Amino acid sequence: MNLEEIKELIRVFGRSKLGKLKVKDGEFEVSMQREGSDVVVTNVPTVATPVAEAPVKQATATAPAEEELSGEFITSPMVGTFYASPSPDSPPFVKAGDSVRKGQTLCILEAMKIMNELEAEFDCKILEVLVQDGQPIEYDTPLFKIEKL
Repeated sequence: MNLEEIKELIRVFGRSKLGKLKVKDGEFEVSMQREGSDVVVTNVPTVATPVAEAPVKQATATAPAEEELSGEFITSPMVGTFYASPSPDSPPFVKAGDSVRKGQTLCILEAMKIMNELEAEFDCKILEVLVQDGQPIEYDTPLFKIEKL
C-alpha cells in the first residue's frame, strides 16, 4: 500500500459506521478502531516506501467534456466503483428528474471492498446521472448534475 491508499482508507473508515477495521496486504498491516469520535490507527509500519506521484487528473473516454461541466454537481469523495442500486436486480437509488432530501442515499461507492452509501448533503433535484453503474471513479469525479432546492 502506498501513502495515498492509506490516507484514502483512513478517510473512508472515518466516514463509515464501522467500529473496527483491519487490513493486511502482504507484509503490510494496518488496524483502525473508533474511540469516541476519533479514529485511532495502529500497526502502520515506519519503513518509508517510495511513492510515485499520481497525475492530478486524467481524462477518460466516459467522462463528460470540460465545456459540458457547468452547473452544480455532487462529486465523489473517494476513489472506487460507482453502483446506482443496492443490488444488480434492484432499481437505482435515484434517476434523472428525482427530487431528493438531505440524508437520502444517492448511490453506493465501493472502495477497498467496503461499500459506502453516498447520501445527499442537501435537498436537490437530480438533473442527470453522469456515470454508469459499475464504472470506476476517481476522487472528485462528478456523479450527479443537480439543482439545489
